[in-house]
Amino acid sequence: MKLDILAIGSHPDDVELSCSATLAKEVANGKKVGIIDLTRGELGTRGTAKTRDKEANDAAKILGVHTRVNLKFADGFFVNDKFHQLKLIEQIRYFQPEIIICNAIEDRHIDHGKGSQLVSDACFLSGLRKIETNHNGQLQKPWRPKAVYHYIQWKDIEPNIVVNVTGFMDKKMDSVKAYKTQFFDPNSKEPQTPISSANFTDSIIYRARNLGRLIGTEYGEGFTVERYPAVESLFDLI
Repeated sequence: MKLDILAIGSHPDDVELSCSATLAKEVANGKKVGIIDLTRGELGTRGTAKTRDKEANDAAKILGVHTRVNLKFADGFFVNDKFHQLKLIEQIRYFQPEIIICNAIEDRHIDHGKGSQLVSDACFLSGLRKIETNHNGQLQKPWRPKAVYHYIQWKDIEPNIVVNVTGFMDKKMDSVKAYKTQFFDPNSKEPQTPISSANFTDSIIYRARNLGRLIGTEYGEGFTVERYPAVESLFDLI
């Protein structure tokens, strides 16, 4: 399946929290979008791997993405090595995305920075023809995405680009709230976590509003880049 955009997160809900309004907008524009979760989030304080599986599927339906895959790497313990790189290269070559969006370059959760570097390295290696991978018994051709972008998570990293996502925040919030075990619920008996407070849920909106303010729109989602963005004209930046 050829995709335009492949969004990758270390945990189910990383993508929803960070770039789902952008994905929803691109789906509405007719782009083919997919999500890969590296782990099932099985070390999460609240809920279980099984509940996260269902929540991730529900969120994918809300966003209208074309596919969602879980690689079932070990939550908290996956590493950036040959084994994990090859598993990810197989997926990159199968989906052949033009753009990959992945975890923040550094963050509070150790898996986010690890996932970020793993994806960056796999994207480069995926373009090398002497690395052989197979999918369903078929030898794969090399593929390297045209661009790799990193979304912003817990830390307030300054973005290099901001996407206007006005009109798509409701869909983003609906996809986030699909993770019922993870986020604010006044009736929950689960332990409190840094992301289960009402303040955290509110922060998704006020961060998007602030980024929107900075680019002259109502809402925005920010990304960092690995190379200079290129435009044909200065008017492309308006």
